[in-house]
Amino acid sequence: MWTQRFLISCAFAVTAMSAHAFERQFPPTVKRGVMTPAVSPAIIINDKTRTMTAGARIWNQDNTIEMPAALRGSKFAVNYTEIESGEIDRVWILTADEAKLALPKPLVPVVPLPAPLPAPVSKFQ
Repeated sequence: MWTQRFLISCAFAVTAMSAHAFERQFPPTVKRGVMTPAVSPAIIINDKTRTMTAGARIWNQDNTIEMPAALRGSKFAVNYTEIESGEIDRVWILTADEAKLALPKPLVPVVPLPAPLPAPVSKFQ
């Protein structure tokens, strides 16, 4: 009986420790800036007023979703992504350790060039 309790408590301890030890992965297209929330859907990044998309999300340092109204009056170091039209769609508020790290390098796909075609051979030469 005590063996079962011991094994179950060890399993819970291992899963709890792994839940706290995670590193957030940011997409390769992420940009860095300083954010000051404004009246929604506006957001100020690097002293420029930008617009957030309708489904935009802001994650705080604990990786939970934060409401823009709760962030007013503060400046945060952030990573963010934008869509083709220039609107902001995702924002991550960085911890002090994350802010010290360099941005991920964008992955540039390497496409090999096609092999040259052989010259056509004519029967009439």
